[in-house]
Formats: sequence, structure tokens, C-alpha cells
Amino acid sequence: MAAALCRRFCAALRVGRALQGAPAACFSGLTLNLLHKSTKVEPLYQCKFLHTTLSRKGLEEFFDDPKTWGETIVKSGDEWHAKHLRNKSSEDLHKLWYVLLKEKNMLLTLEQEAKRQSLPMPSPERLEKVEKSMGRIDLVIKEREIALRLLQTGHQYPRPGEWRNDFLGRTYWYNYKEWPIPWYLNKRHNRRKFFFSPRVKHFIRLRIEKHLKKQTRMKSLEKKKQLLLQKKFPHLAAQSQN
Repeated sequence: MAAALCRRFCAALRVGRALQGAPAACFSGLTLNLLHKSTKVEPLYQCKFLHTTLSRKGLEEFFDDPKTWGETIVKSGDEWHAKHLRNKSSEDLHKLWYVLLKEKNMLLTLEQEAKRQSLPMPSPERLEKVEKSMGRIDLVIKEREIALRLLQTGHQYPRPGEWRNDFLGRTYWYNYKEWPIPWYLNKRHNRRKFFFSPRVKHFIRLRIEKHLKKQTRMKSLEKKKQLLLQKKFPHLAAQSQN
């Protein structure tokens, strides 16, 4: 038995050495025979199982097109909207995500180089468009995951739960957990209070009032900022209105 295994192993080694010694002859003969049949076939050693970016584009993909270097305004398309992304397949969304990711890396490199040279970045709105498009792709993917989860399990979230209140009256989403002992014997679980006293209602109203006042103050500051910019740069405000 051992001798037969040794003979097979030696034969395999001899075949491997023979193939390594003359690969070009084997492949050339194969291509010549197939060429007579008017079929274009590439040699096998040129085939790749993994296709990547072209080798002539290395670090160049981290920089903008050389034709736009030195320009202050670069033309770009509109951002991707959710209504358009919902019509695409998951495979197309996956490809589009990586295209936008490469574009984002290029724009971040351009922004950093502009800061280093103390120059304005050409068309900085491109970065905002890419970030919004990537966020909408993420939103569409989450919508599909939620729809599939509702169809399979009937739950919207990955882990089932419910809305609960803490002792301060704040509402939050509580994820159900598995405990090794029943809840009525679990001292750690019983120490948590999922209710609040009626005395807390007054402070809940004050917290809501504080939140609304903060939002109003932020909107007022933003409006004053816009008016100040319009006074400083009236020509830009006229262009934006047109």
C-alpha cells in the first residue's frame, strides 16, 4: 500500500516538472490549433480570476481630472435622490456605493490639498452631493431590510422590543433580552424602573419647552447669518436667486 502511494506521488511530481518546463509550448500549441477555427482565444496564463482597477491608474484616482486643475468651477451632475435609487437593484446600489466612495476619497484629497495651499476648493458642493447620495443609498438599503424583516418575522427592528419610559419621563426603545433566570427573580432587572411619578410631568413640560426654545433660537441665528451674508455679498445673492 505504501509503495503504491509512493509511486503515484513520484509520477505526479514528474508530470508537474514537465508542465513547468514547457508551458509556452503547450499554450502556443493550444492557441494555434484554435486559431485555425477562426476563434480568438487568449492564453490561459493571461486569464485572471480577480478583476481590479486598471494598472495604469494607481494613485491617480485620488486626484481630480488634470483637465480641471486650476479651475474655480467644475461642472457636476445632480445628486442621487431616493425615488431614483428605489428603482435600482441591490447589485446596482452596491456598485454605485463604491463609485461614490471613490469620488468622495478624491474630493477629500482635493479639499486637503486646497487647505494646504490656502486656496479655495473648486466646486465644494460636489462633496455635499456625494455625501447626500451615499446617505440615501444607506436609507434605501435599510428600507429594504426592514420590509424583508417585516415579511419574515413581523418585526421592524432586528431585535424585538417596545417603547418604554424611564424614571425621568424620557421615552426610549427597549430591546428585549434573554435572561438566564425569570424576570421576577432577577434583582438587576427589578431595580430598573420603567415608569415615572406624576410629579415628573411638570419637568417633562419644562424639558419640551427648553427644546423648542433652542430650536427657535437656532433658526433665528441661521436667518440672521443668511441676511448678513447677503449684505456682504449682494452679487452672490442675486446669482442664487436667478
